[in-house]
Amino acid sequence: MTETSTKYTDQQKKKNSFVLQAGILAAAGMIVKVISLIYRSPLLSIIGLEGNGYYSEAVNIYTIILLISSYSIPSAISKVIAQKLAFREYRNAQRVFKCALIYVLVVGGIAALVTFFAAPVFVAKESVAALRVFAPTIFFSGLLGVLRGYFQAYGSMLHTSLSQILEQIMNAAVSILAAYLLMDMVSGSSDTTRAIYGSAGSAVGTGAGVVTALLFMFGMYMLNRSMIRKRAEHDRTGKLDSYGEIFKIILTIVTPFILSTFIYNCSTVVNMGIYYKVMEDHRGVNSITTHIDYGIFSTQAVPVVNIPIAIATAISSATIPGISAYYARKDYDAARGQVAKTIRMAMLVSIPAAVGMLLLAKPIMHFIFPQKDSLEQASGLLAVLAVTVVLYGLSTLTNAVLQGIGRVNTPVFHSVAALAVQVAGLTALLLHTELNLYALACANIIYSFVMCILNQISVRKYLGYKQEIVKTFIKPIIASFVMGGIAYGIYHGLYRFFPVSRLVLLVSVGVGAVVYFIFMLVIGGVDEQDLLAFPKGTLLVRAARKLHLLHDPR
Repeated sequence: MTETSTKYTDQQKKKNSFVLQAGILAAAGMIVKVISLIYRSPLLSIIGLEGNGYYSEAVNIYTIILLISSYSIPSAISKVIAQKLAFREYRNAQRVFKCALIYVLVVGGIAALVTFFAAPVFVAKESVAALRVFAPTIFFSGLLGVLRGYFQAYGSMLHTSLSQILEQIMNAAVSILAAYLLMDMVSGSSDTTRAIYGSAGSAVGTGAGVVTALLFMFGMYMLNRSMIRKRAEHDRTGKLDSYGEIFKIILTIVTPFILSTFIYNCSTVVNMGIYYKVMEDHRGVNSITTHIDYGIFSTQAVPVVNIPIAIATAISSATIPGISAYYARKDYDAARGQVAKTIRMAMLVSIPAAVGMLLLAKPIMHFIFPQKDSLEQASGLLAVLAVTVVLYGLSTLTNAVLQGIGRVNTPVFHSVAALAVQVAGLTALLLHTELNLYALACANIIYSFVMCILNQISVRKYLGYKQEIVKTFIKPIIASFVMGGIAYGIYHGLYRFFPVSRLVLLVSVGVGAVVYFIFMLVIGGVDEQDLLAFPKGTLLVRAARKLHLLHDPR
């Protein structure tokens, strides 16, 4: 075998490995989001719209504090360790891991204490109890993040994926049980008191899930400890960074990651603050109503949209170590190739998901949240938010690309610019229109669109990557609207004769998925390599060949 063919084979193996790991993480992300939606409906029935509103306010603040303290740890740590592993510096990789643990112990501990004691400053009094319950979870999340980032750097997404699924299962079970038990304790109290206890019970589940995942990841680390130690002992590079140097590297990498992720996600809290301020102070709407309405937006419409976005988030986590390693070795062609594969993989799912949510918003929302008092509003919001599936998916991926090639500060500047545009747009819409909650949906579109444009410009500038348009976007859009039109027609046609919304929706979505699959093959929107990029890809390839839509390569 020639040197060229050997190099090509090695690159193919690496690409296939990335595809497999990204597929595992994306599948896990989908499962996690589905579990999250399944338990939200019974939880909402228990705590009610008022309790849901208080929980929404607390969870938004909790999320921001988590972003600052530990949320970015997996991506940042996987990037640093991946760079060390690219040069076989196994001892330095272990030192990075140890320093990261010390970092999160200190930062996570401080963040947890601040959250607990300063809760009345951050949220309304009705949401304080739930936020305080979240406080210990912040500490444990940091440790969990380091362990996940460590395994991701080694190219193993299975551990992270399994831990995410376990975390969500425990979260679902404990949230429902704790909310029910706490509300039962104050069964004779006012509706607001019961709503407060219900929201606090919901928060207990989050902590239980994180602790469960942490114990699982720690167990996996202990099982692999002997192999890790052997690798470090056989390190022949002779290079050993001091702990001071490593802490400096971690701070310089983690800080921009935190700033970027914080600003990228703090738009949620900013939007919430602006909405409450304008609606209560300028429109005269009472606090309970604003909390109920915002709860519909943030815990019904947004979570449904986040299901396909989870794929992009998962692929981003899988992307960073590979791109960082290629870029560190100056293999720019391989880095660009991985970026192209990543974006195509995400868009093949994001675009049809967005079209499906747009055309079947009400049936989808009724399937997950059948509560009649919020169905119309939640469905309308879902339809408007559908486009953000593509925009957030793309901007999340390009964020990861920029971080992977060392441009960690660039997404920070982009996030600030997008946030400024969004704040101006949301404020104007709330003050000068009657859009109300729909203004929040429009703000999400504005923010994600600005991020997409700015990130794409920077990726092209710093990596020399030119986005392919036809196969990545145009063909999936065409196929998605064909799929959506047929699914829409089948749903409304069948519903006239069989008015069982959930069953009819499942049939419509199933037929739509098959139509999309076939039409994409017919118009050349996917090939064998694209199909293999997904979980059970070999089954998809086999099905395509049986339909004579895909031929064996010669």
